[in-house]
Amino acid sequence: MNLTSHLVQRMLRLPPPLTRDLAVRRDLRVPMRDGVELLADHWAPRVGPAGLPTALIRTPYGRRGLFAAQLARPLAERGFQVLIQSTRGGFGSGGAFDPLRGEREDGLATLDWVVEQPWFGEAIVLYGASYLGYVQWAVADQLPPAVRAMVPQVTESALTLEFLRADGFSLETPFGWGVMVAGQERRWAMPRQVLTARKVRRALHTLPLSQADVAALGRHFGYTQDILAHDAGTPRWAGIDHSHRVAGGTVPVSSIAGWYDVFLPGQLRDFRALQDAGRPARLTVGPWSHTSPGSWPVAAHEMLEFGLAHARGEQSPDRAPVRLFVTGDERWRDFPSWPPPGYSPQRFHLHPGGILDADPPGGSDPDRYRYDPADPTPAAGGVRMALGVKAGPVDNTTLEARPDVLTYTTAVLDAGVEVVGEITAEIWFRSSLPYADVFVRLCDVDPRGRSTNVCDGLVSLTGAGETSRATVRLWPAAHLFQPGHRIRIQVSSGAFPRYNRNPGTGDPRATAVTLRAADQQVFHDPEHPSTIILPVRRSP
Repeated sequence: MNLTSHLVQRMLRLPPPLTRDLAVRRDLRVPMRDGVELLADHWAPRVGPAGLPTALIRTPYGRRGLFAAQLARPLAERGFQVLIQSTRGGFGSGGAFDPLRGEREDGLATLDWVVEQPWFGEAIVLYGASYLGYVQWAVADQLPPAVRAMVPQVTESALTLEFLRADGFSLETPFGWGVMVAGQERRWAMPRQVLTARKVRRALHTLPLSQADVAALGRHFGYTQDILAHDAGTPRWAGIDHSHRVAGGTVPVSSIAGWYDVFLPGQLRDFRALQDAGRPARLTVGPWSHTSPGSWPVAAHEMLEFGLAHARGEQSPDRAPVRLFVTGDERWRDFPSWPPPGYSPQRFHLHPGGILDADPPGGSDPDRYRYDPADPTPAAGGVRMALGVKAGPVDNTTLEARPDVLTYTTAVLDAGVEVVGEITAEIWFRSSLPYADVFVRLCDVDPRGRSTNVCDGLVSLTGAGETSRATVRLWPAAHLFQPGHRIRIQVSSGAFPRYNRNPGTGDPRATAVTLRAADQQVFHDPEHPSTIILPVRRSP
């Protein structure tokens, strides 16, 4: 075991290995139904019992180096044999790399191949994060009997589509991911990514955006062009949404998510589908972003406790179906379901003077601010997945000092307010232009006045020139506002570059070149009661 593997395993804090003597067979050829062959590496103990359960990992990111140290070795040393396969078109596998397409057909063909191998025992567990979890859902409703469990991590069954909403385009994550995979097989790819990350941040300001991949890569790349040109509901993305397969799954699922992960809403939707269908499933949500190292030890432990137990036909260790890290309280709590019972929706209303209160507003004039896409309201922390960019909770002082950010804050809380569940804001809004965005962020203000973000969301409007109610779906949360703290929401018109800046013209995002500033109004009167709706349980 090399130094990298040793450091990774110390980070994962796993139980002692059963063996460190592993045999690795590289570049096994796995035939697909169209004749293309995908390459895979097989990890197994060199000596010991034959036919161990197989952990199947299908990935577009390669099979060697740190990736293998992080995924294959820890499992192969502790009761599994592991097959890591490169998906179509990458790292020696045949065919063309077309992200998200063909994973169902290739995944099913791979499962058929695995069960016919002489080293195969009786059981398979599907494992992996992000894209590696998405490929699990692609086959979830047609698994052979040999598959005994799934452990998807920071992922969901309709990967990418949340980013491409017509009413809220997330620019930073899919664009940055496209640039990363376009260059990941070049020599010195990892160091190059650090340099490329700076280019990506500059490229996101490019007008028109259709030239941004040229600015970052020196060339066009199909996926980055497609995310700019095609919304989620267009034919380009037909067939990549596997959410309808989730409830049809037949094996136990342990799902690991993060409060600041880009895929959290979809992952919770998937869990609810399993829950509503009566499927055996459990959920863990921690204080993590997509790339936080904290979720990896949890996922590895789930593979060794939950996955291995089901692979052996044993009962997994008993625990509650839902385990959440409650931020603000800074501890883990168990619940029977998601969303958990006992939390009631409570409206907190916007009032003039920057006040947030449970009482409805009286008569008042709207608050105003000017949004200029040439100087867009920046993203600060929160749900981010970009190299060199801080995700998660951050100090919002600088952001809230901008003139294009409104804030509304409660009085000091005399008792704790615990918020767990789905969060929605209803903002009565009007713009001087017909095209505008409404961004809402929930924050916790401590006794020193420091404002820290909890969750947020954005919706893009057409017809914004008329007064209307903008419904903003924020990221779900589990947070305790402590006594002595205050609840705050921000209202603005952007969080760039997490979300694309709204040019105000209605032009297609790929080709827009004109930026128009807008004068925005937020209403809070009896006819237009702007509010945030929190699932609340008050503590003593």
